[in-house]
Amino acid sequence: MHVEVRKAKDVVIVDLSGKLLAGIGDEILRNVVNELLAEGWKKILLNLSEVTAIDSAGTGELVASLKISERFGAKLKLLNLHERVRKSLHLSDLLPVFEVYDEENVALRHYA
Repeated sequence: MHVEVRKAKDVVIVDLSGKLLAGIGDEILRNVVNELLAEGWKKILLNLSEVTAIDSAGTGELVASLKISERFGAKLKLLNLHERVRKSLHLSDLLPVFEVYDEENVALRHYA
């Protein structure tokens, strides 16, 4: 799993690539989100366009990241879901839990 962090005004965009699987992938996501929250970021956008595989641990970490973000008063949204990730979230009935966007500029406009 590879992570790049960039900023667009008051939104931090996390570009993830690789596999969001048990072991390293889910730990990397947890650490990145926790670090951003510790730095005080309130608007986090996870770009998953290059995440080609996800398992139950990765799915669980997405949910955990959403919940901890809410606890810190932050908004976490998802961007550009790879078809496998979208299907996995849909099959586990978790897709409606997240705000999901297909275009970065649209997602950025929806942070109030």
